[in-house]
Amino acid sequence: MGFRIQNNIAAMNAQRNLAISDAGMSKSLERLSSGYRINSAKDDAAGLAISQAFRADIASVKVAQRNISEANSLLQTAEGAMSSVGDILTRMKELATQASSANVGADIAKLSTEYNTLVLEIDRIAYSTKYAGTALVNGSFTGGSTVDAANSTIDTAGNIYDINVANAASAAYVVTYSATDGTLTMTSGGVSQTKTIAASTTMNFDKFNISFKTTAAATTANIGAGVAGTQTILDNGTTSKKFQVGYEEDSNSQLNISLGDLNTAALKDTGSGVAANDISTTAGALAKMSDIDDAIDKLASVRGDVGAYQNRLGYAAGNLASTLENFSASESVIRDVDMAAEMTTFTKNQILVQAGTSMLAQANMASQGVLSLFK
Repeated sequence: MGFRIQNNIAAMNAQRNLAISDAGMSKSLERLSSGYRINSAKDDAAGLAISQAFRADIASVKVAQRNISEANSLLQTAEGAMSSVGDILTRMKELATQASSANVGADIAKLSTEYNTLVLEIDRIAYSTKYAGTALVNGSFTGGSTVDAANSTIDTAGNIYDINVANAASAAYVVTYSATDGTLTMTSGGVSQTKTIAASTTMNFDKFNISFKTTAAATTANIGAGVAGTQTILDNGTTSKKFQVGYEEDSNSQLNISLGDLNTAALKDTGSGVAANDISTTAGALAKMSDIDDAIDKLASVRGDVGAYQNRLGYAAGNLASTLENFSASESVIRDVDMAAEMTTFTKNQILVQAGTSMLAQANMASQGVLSLFK
């Protein structure tokens, strides 16, 4: 064998392998202490980029979940006001029933006084019910799309009311009337839906999120003539009450919510609403009973919308929970360390470091054999 002392190749080889083992052990220590397989871009550049996108989406989903919780709180606040107004309307119906009977006599003035105070209380509730400083049930909390009055006829057609296009997409909707079978067909974007015209009903084109109610006087002819044509729906833009219930920038990640008006003048279907001095006379009280019934029906419709929104938010929350779980699982597979596997790697490198240190010492001792040549 050759005896050289300038370059101890065996020691250099042992040192190189020791450095590799030490680097591997240090990397395992970093991963085991952090719990992450990727701690910097050099660990896995592509994996870091992919997992970072998942992290951003996960954070956004969590905020969307909070948005849904707060939207539910807002709707519960509004429904609480509606419940109170419902109780008031029930009491007003009682008072009107009592005032419309001849046995009330001179006490009708007392009934009218209570009735008038209840009218004032409904308006007070309508204007004072707020969430985070925003009025909810005074008619200002409207969102989503609206009918383009300049290019549509549906908003001026007779014998229809409560036109709801809040969740309709901004587009042109072609409505055709068939006198043969008394139907309306709505078409937009290659999709069509046909509904039969009827009086005192809700015509709900649910494929487009467009609906309206018909009065008792509605006929197939006057509804067909009034609604047929091109109805243009516009997005309200910044005035819309939109709730972000998703993690992306698109309309499918938002929910438009509109809350009905609880003002006494707006609490009506086809009647005139409720107002002060409605039951100041027996005849007036009798005539007002149907209007109070209309107000109760209107309130029930508005409250039903709130319940529908809450159900939608519930389903949205369930979907987000599933999305969050799956995104977290995907991010974990990419970024988190397998503790059992990494501990095995750490143990291997730890033994190699110990062995390498010992072999480096032996390699350094081997060159000392040259000294025997000088004896």
